[in-house]
Amino acid sequence: MQTNPKAKDALRAAQLYYLQDIKMEVIARELGVSRSTVSRLLAHAKRTGMVSVKINPSANLSALVSNQLAEKYGINVHLVPTDGSMDDTELLQRVSAHAAYLLGTIVSSSMTIGVAWGQTMQAVSAALAGHPTHDSVVVQLNGAANPVSSGVRYASEILTRFGQAFTARTEQFPVPAFFDKASTREAMWQETSIHRVRNIQREMNLAVFSLGAANSNLASQVYRGGYLSKAETRQLSEMGVVGDVATVFFDKSGDDAHIEINARATGPTLAELRKVPRRFCVVSGRGKLEAVRGALNGQLITELVIDEGTALALLDG
Repeated sequence: MQTNPKAKDALRAAQLYYLQDIKMEVIARELGVSRSTVSRLLAHAKRTGMVSVKINPSANLSALVSNQLAEKYGINVHLVPTDGSMDDTELLQRVSAHAAYLLGTIVSSSMTIGVAWGQTMQAVSAALAGHPTHDSVVVQLNGAANPVSSGVRYASEILTRFGQAFTARTEQFPVPAFFDKASTREAMWQETSIHRVRNIQREMNLAVFSLGAANSNLASQVYRGGYLSKAETRQLSEMGVVGDVATVFFDKSGDDAHIEINARATGPTLAELRKVPRRFCVVSGRGKLEAVRGALNGQLITELVIDEGTALALLDG
């Protein structure tokens, strides 16, 4: 190395830059070379093994935020790094792809997986890769029909993709998202065919869902798909509703008891949801900030997949 001027200069540049934190312009003056030459010397130092760069995950911003959120709420947090330049559609795709990857590591044979429908779940289902299992079941969490559409095709596509990815049997839930009357729901719950699906739901090891939010830039399906009247939407706002899980609404405390429409909803009650051992929630975009905060306050989530920007905002609140 002593007889190789380039190696000697590269070592000196690396020592000044990495160990003493001296700027390239100052190093260039000291070595009597241009700034671009210093850049090439540093590249040479890394390429030849003079310098090795080690990233400590515990010092990484994403890891720090994940750990703080995990400690604050007692959950597992999977943070999706973003550069701040993505629009909400790009953010949704990035977070959904990460969630799909994680599900491939979580789902195993003989599991019962409950899946909600919605824009996020559609994106997650489209990103799933094949992870064959045996004796697994994918069951629809809530009904999808509304006054303007049966909702069957929409929910069925999501369910089918999950079933294909995990070679699992699928069980649809052929009821509307909301009944007109609470008494109708009570009567339907006694029907043998409906009772059978609800029994499968009670056996869930894993529930996969996102959160609906009225204020999200990408309006949640329940708010834009004809499921709610204007009067119902206004009433939910007046009652302090911040979000929903599988069309069951909750307030900022994660409470659903005082919200009238929930007596007509077909998703699992929040008390039923909390009994599921793993509750895997996928969220992207700051428009869902209040919804995810309410869901966490209500202990509805055990594992959260979330973009970095929204996670930072959640931590600051």
